[in-house]
Amino acid sequence: MSKQTISEVVRLLEEDGLIRETGRTSGHVGRSAVTYELVPEAAFVGAVDLGGTKLRVALVDLVGRILAEAVEPTVKTGGAAVTAQIGRLVRQVAAQAGVDFARVRLLVAGCPGVPDADSGSVQFAPNIPGLDTMDVRGALGAELGVEVVLENDVNLAVLGEHWIGCGAGLDQLAYVALGTGIGAGLIVNGALLRGAGGAAGELGYLPFGADPFEPESLRVGALERVVATQGIRDHYRRLTGQERSVPDIFSAAETGEAAAQEVLRATARTLARAVAAIAAISNPEMVIIGGSIGARPSLIAALRRELAACFPAPPRIEPSPLGNHAALAGAAAVGLTHLHTALFAQGVPGGAIALPAA
Repeated sequence: MSKQTISEVVRLLEEDGLIRETGRTSGHVGRSAVTYELVPEAAFVGAVDLGGTKLRVALVDLVGRILAEAVEPTVKTGGAAVTAQIGRLVRQVAAQAGVDFARVRLLVAGCPGVPDADSGSVQFAPNIPGLDTMDVRGALGAELGVEVVLENDVNLAVLGEHWIGCGAGLDQLAYVALGTGIGAGLIVNGALLRGAGGAAGELGYLPFGADPFEPESLRVGALERVVATQGIRDHYRRLTGQERSVPDIFSAAETGEAAAQEVLRATARTLARAVAAIAAISNPEMVIIGGSIGARPSLIAALRRELAACFPAPPRIEPSPLGNHAALAGAAAVGLTHLHTALFAQGVPGGAIALPAA
């Protein structure tokens, strides 16, 4: 572009409050150049990580900083109560950060299951009732008056790890989240793999663990019935006749209790089969393990042992360095990409702007 065109573009961006002058260059031959930077507070993204037990919401500025965050238990009734809860928390974090809500331009919400692009509903999310029969995207848009992007939560987690986590820059990457449920996000050849219906990575429905032909496996998934929270608790109860939480079971395993150690071994072995299935199909350089259960060091260590015993070329296994912020980081990455393109590239093909180093 000509100097005149560039000057005009810069003037318009400055008038819109999107960039500001920071100074002039010096020490070079010729005339000094005026330098500019983004105005971080010109626009904001709401980032949401909706889980079966916890809801986490953050407000992110144009350079990727989280300005405020809130977390609380997910309302158990699901459906419209969940979208209302999200709306309340998004407004809460904006107020907490002292941000005029009119500057919040986009909401990126990660949720378990498969968002349906046509209906706005979320399918295959049995841990949060009612999302499959309502327009979740529309309800959130009406609640907040902003554009809404719905995405699978584990897809967001792998995007977050690919942006600023231990998988940064890797072209072949997998993220497995194990907690209330189980799911995977896959980066193949540098891009997120979605599949024909957006259901790539729905590990819970792998046909092993429980009997895949039982009706409950069609609702929850054969693998998820065995390896996620409820399956772990059921296994321990069958061995001991006692009810314990998953953290208590794993803590008991780490102190040497035989029944708890058996549950840990069985969980790691089943999880190893799932990771081996991913490795056989997509051949990732690294598999990152996250989630409230997956993040436990004892499970990571047992998984590495079991995977080496059942797969000839196991990928590198790493715990998630972003922890419970992985999906929020991914939501920020998606939101900033959308917002930067809308504000600065105006939808021009090839005009996407690189994400900041958050």
